[in-house]
Amino acid sequence: MVNPRKRAEFFAGDGDDGRFSGPATGDERPMLVSVLAAQRATLKLKCGGLEDELSRRSVEPSTLSLLGLVRHLAEVERRWFRQVLAGQDVASLFSSPADPDGAFDGALSAPGAVEEAWVAWRAEVAFAERFTAGAPDLDVEGTDAWRGKVSLRWVLLHMVEEYARHNGHADLLRERIDGAVGV
Repeated sequence: MVNPRKRAEFFAGDGDDGRFSGPATGDERPMLVSVLAAQRATLKLKCGGLEDELSRRSVEPSTLSLLGLVRHLAEVERRWFRQVLAGQDVASLFSSPADPDGAFDGALSAPGAVEEAWVAWRAEVAFAERFTAGAPDLDVEGTDAWRGKVSLRWVLLHMVEEYARHNGHADLLRERIDGAVGV
């Protein structure tokens, strides 16, 4: 190698873009909110500069794509914050009982598909941020058919895990599309 570098240095800004500048000590809520915001920003970074390529699938038979991840994470935000914690009776955005993997299966290159996914994702993130900021504490609870009673604290932790896992997928998908790797 002529100029060996860490893998993380190959992606935009080598990770020094402020995403991970939140508090590392102090109250729990600002730390959880900050780490989740960094994970959300990482998803946006991994998808940045792409349009039609967002629907490119990983490898057959998988329907995993960056566009599918955006759609899926919009659904996950909606489920935990609107449906479970806020108790809103709202339908899923891209999936249904008849098509439970619709967020991924329907993530196809079509006019308006990318913008539709980002609009949905931004709306759900904004709702989640407002809900979290307005909650009196992290012990606010909702009831979920899968987990039973869950607190806002658990949902925030789960969302960090959900994004971190899928951002790992996004790393590989982005590298497959244009070779971009890293943070």
